[in-house]
Amino acid sequence: MLKPALIFSISLLAGALAQQAEKKPAESQSGQPQIKLNYLNVCTPSAEEQSELKSALTKVQIKPAFGRDFEVARGRATMQDSTDSRFVRLRRDLATESPLMTAQYSMSTDPANTIETLVLRMRDPREFHEISLEDRVSSGATSPAAVLQADTPVSRIRLERFSKGSVVLSRCKDADQSAYEPLFRQASEIMAGYRKALGLRSVFHSDIAWLSAEQPGSGTPAKAVQKHK
Repeated sequence: MLKPALIFSISLLAGALAQQAEKKPAESQSGQPQIKLNYLNVCTPSAEEQSELKSALTKVQIKPAFGRDFEVARGRATMQDSTDSRFVRLRRDLATESPLMTAQYSMSTDPANTIETLVLRMRDPREFHEISLEDRVSSGATSPAAVLQADTPVSRIRLERFSKGSVVLSRCKDADQSAYEPLFRQASEIMAGYRKALGLRSVFHSDIAWLSAEQPGSGTPAKAVQKHK
């Protein structure tokens, strides 16, 4: 009579141990922080991502209506284990009736590259937060002022959205990007329009020329110079 009872007790014990063994990995997993990686396909974005970029570029005014406020800053940036770079930044507010809130242009140069970046921020971020357009050339090939005069074509487009991942399109040497030429062309036209509208070749020409000027005491970071109106 004891044998069936003993077998039943052993079965219950084995079942309980099995449940504990199943719970421990689950509890261990729940106690670990989850890591989520987002991979951006910057060379060949999907059709949906292309549509997102096209929609955002279409919303940008090629001939912007600026307000009176603006700010200019320039200086030298130093980084550990890297060469110094100089930069000029210009921010302008757009008129209140514009769907865009601000336009910020920057040019930086170091011994390797000269980089132009235009960041346009939306007034209503529900569609997208901001879009940035970038181009770069070798610093040894030409001066910052020449880069500005040449209307250098855009080589990188980045769209930032709230609660969604970024969408990026970049020039890639080893990829067939013929399908993306209309996007690059549209972005380059916008960049050219804003170079002109911001007065980078006229009102702020001296600030751009400063990037190429020799300055004494290059080991000491230059103080940022700001202008307000």
